[in-house]
Amino acid sequence: MTRSRGRGATSDVDEGVEGTHRRCIATGEVLPPAVMVRFVMGPDGMIVPDLAQKLPGRGMWVTAKRETIARACERGLFSKAAKAAVKCPADLAAQVEGLLVKRCIDFLGLARRAGQAVIGFAQVEEIFRDKRGRIAALVEASDSGSADREKLVGLARRRGQIPVVGCLAQAEIGLAFGRESVVHAALTAGSLSDRFVIEAERLGGFRVLCPPEWGAA
Repeated sequence: MTRSRGRGATSDVDEGVEGTHRRCIATGEVLPPAVMVRFVMGPDGMIVPDLAQKLPGRGMWVTAKRETIARACERGLFSKAAKAAVKCPADLAAQVEGLLVKRCIDFLGLARRAGQAVIGFAQVEEIFRDKRGRIAALVEASDSGSADREKLVGLARRRGQIPVVGCLAQAEIGLAFGRESVVHAALTAGSLSDRFVIEAERLGGFRVLCPPEWGAA
């Protein structure tokens, strides 16, 4: 079995491959892999999420949404795509959510170690006011207080299309920075911030990516 080596590469026998896109087995939509979740059948016949999109075996692609994964399980679409009887864990969507949270935390941690992340209201505000325009994403804890958050979200809105991620709790963000909790964080431009935003957007299919009442752009 051959495999290409690019990011997000998959086996050439993946289900629904259409050029650089994949067809969702639940909706029939043809979408880029960045907004989907790949699944493979494990040795025990159990469906396994492949968040990194690299595991060997026949890949089955589903749009990164809780309800879409549930539909694929309930309607036996994994078995149809695999052309074999497979078992679907009752908590499959919850598994995917947990793995996406971990990936978001991991990329935040990588950004921290690379010097591409700052935390704390004062530090984030300072980087927003930096005229060099280095900020690439604002991360606000889903359980943050409104006062400081509104100020930072307002700065993001005035600076243009800066992604505001609000689907992680204080404790989850804190894990990336070796702290009990972190409320405000910002990432500077680079591949790590790009990757974090992609993972956060996938997580947005399971949690609210950014509450509409925050007024983000």
